Amino acid sequence: MINRVLEVGVQCPYCWERFTLLVDGSVDAQEYVEDCEICCRPIDFSVVIDDQERARVEARQQDA
Repeated sequence: MINRVLEVGVQCPYCWERFTLLVDGSVDAQEYVEDCEICCRPIDFSVVIDDQERARVEARQQDA
């Protein structure tokens, strides 16, 4: 698969604001921590890319 960036709308599990997350579509499954764009708290992200190159993203509080 060619290195591809996907835009995914996510909601912060702390402040509940929505923002756009850029995801590397060339990696089938990934987990990482990124700070919320609005409240700056750390979010644990789990990302899975399906066969149609759609991203399924789960955002969790880091202390949960």
